[in-house]
Amino acid sequence: MNEKGKKIVNHLILIAGSFIMLFPMVWLISSAFKPGTEIFGSDFKLISENFTLQNFIDGWFINPTHSFGYFLKNTFILVGVVIVGTVISSALTAFAFARLHFKGKGILFIFMLATMMLPAQVTLIPKYIMFSNMGWIDSYLPFIVPAFCAVNGFHIFLMVQFIRGIPKDLDEAAYIDGCSTFGIFLKIIMPLCKPVLFSIAIFTFIWTWDDYINQLIYISSVDKFTVSLFLRSLIDSTSSVAWGPLLANTLISLLPSIILFFIAQPYFVESIATSGLKG
Repeated sequence: MNEKGKKIVNHLILIAGSFIMLFPMVWLISSAFKPGTEIFGSDFKLISENFTLQNFIDGWFINPTHSFGYFLKNTFILVGVVIVGTVISSALTAFAFARLHFKGKGILFIFMLATMMLPAQVTLIPKYIMFSNMGWIDSYLPFIVPAFCAVNGFHIFLMVQFIRGIPKDLDEAAYIDGCSTFGIFLKIIMPLCKPVLFSIAIFTFIWTWDDYINQLIYISSVDKFTVSLFLRSLIDSTSSVAWGPLLANTLISLLPSIILFFIAQPYFVESIATSGLKG
């Protein structure tokens, strides 16, 4: 087979693989606009002849006390505060590891890296007991307080690698001009770290938005439900499930992550590339 034939085969394999990976999303989008009787019908069609928006209307008001927008608002508030806390705490901690000199820095950095190797399931019960003793159960505090305490080793490591790639000559020049250490962090390092800060924000948004397990453990009141918990509450094993409204709400819940990723994609790619090449 010549070079052109190999390229054609490779592209056909990639197209087939892409279709397999994207089919669940295509099915979700298609089913969200179908009447409920056609979603699991034997006569499968991606584009229904009975195209309808009723699923979105029914899904928005499916809860008798709160609309779907109420749970979206809860989730945006939680995710927004967690992003702010994660970005600020990760930036401060990474700057300390990358630029400052203090006793025990090497050991602390190793311990920080070790936390990345610890499965989340191992700390699930101890964290629940700790937060329960603090009286934080059924609140957003188990998510917000740790975010401001730089508990995510991956974000810190990513930012340390990025900061190490920034020439130290800039720091020295700023010191000569009378700039303080915090001034260097605020006026020099942070503006140059915009790509990695966007990456941390994207990761935090997606991980917090989709964090069903922790939200299920720590939140019990319907008034505090996030989108993940609300969608799960729509599946009742004792009664029939309104699949049309459920899939419509699921599609709406995916849009923020998709929109955010495409808006911040240039910063995300730049951050991953430079963090991998430097340090």
